[in-house]
Amino acid sequence: MVLVSEINSPLENPQFDLSAYMNQRQTLVERALDESLPLIYPEKIYESMRYSLLAGGKRLRPILCLATCELVGGTIEMAMATACALEMIHTMSLIHDDLPAMDNDDYRRGKLTNHKVYGEDIAILAGDGLLSYAFEFVATQTPDVPANQVLQVIARLGRAVGAAGLVGGQVVDLDSEGLTDVSEETLTFIHTHKTGALLEACVVCGAILGGAKETEIAGLSRYARNIGLAFQIVDDILDITATQEELGKTAGKDLTAKKVTYPSLWGIEESRRQAQNLIEAAKAELSHYGDRAIPLLAIADFITNRTH
Repeated sequence: MVLVSEINSPLENPQFDLSAYMNQRQTLVERALDESLPLIYPEKIYESMRYSLLAGGKRLRPILCLATCELVGGTIEMAMATACALEMIHTMSLIHDDLPAMDNDDYRRGKLTNHKVYGEDIAILAGDGLLSYAFEFVATQTPDVPANQVLQVIARLGRAVGAAGLVGGQVVDLDSEGLTDVSEETLTFIHTHKTGALLEACVVCGAILGGAKETEIAGLSRYARNIGLAFQIVDDILDITATQEELGKTAGKDLTAKKVTYPSLWGIEESRRQAQNLIEAAKAELSHYGDRAIPLLAIADFITNRTH
């Protein structure tokens, strides 16, 4: 497991460098992910799981988990297993989302999607394997955290990825494809569940592992819900404005699939304004933490300023 001493605290430098912070955390997460999933028999399924899990990406979800755990007084070691599990769950959702029966995409993170390399059958099983392993990994690899807190984390993860979260949002999203009368309320339901539920779990699980009180968890949940919805609004904007090379996946798919998006309801400029309002509301939830909240404040700003 990674030692905290391997990283300099971002608060040692009053001029906080988010890029350096993200790169440091990303390096630790990448190493932990690589070590978490060795290549064993039957090699084909492990190759497929590793292909998507180690394909890169911002690693925003595990970094959020680590940052929140540190914010409330925990350590990187306490949260790293859950951070890896969150990325396993997220990767599962991407593998399954790219399948022909779902969003039918050929590229993800600039590489061929899992089913294009290993076939649909193995891709489905790779997603299943990552999902189940995520819970095993949290249960067996979380050090120095009371068992009841680990149990709370497992329950939160299960809810976030199931019909009450990601799966439920995906179902409503599929049912809404091609419809022209999708309401703002339905669109918000889709995204607070399909995207936001897992982002919220990243923050809440980090807080639980670090020993946060219920009142703290409630405020951090509001922070997470706001950045989660802002993240999706920006995603909708980038689907229109960014190139395939910038996104690492097919651009313009929402328009091709005739999906209702925030820009189609509000226009691009109003969508940007709404995303910024959500980020400001999220940051307000962290005001009482002072300088300790600098990483989470900077991550909130990053969400609206990102280009992919």
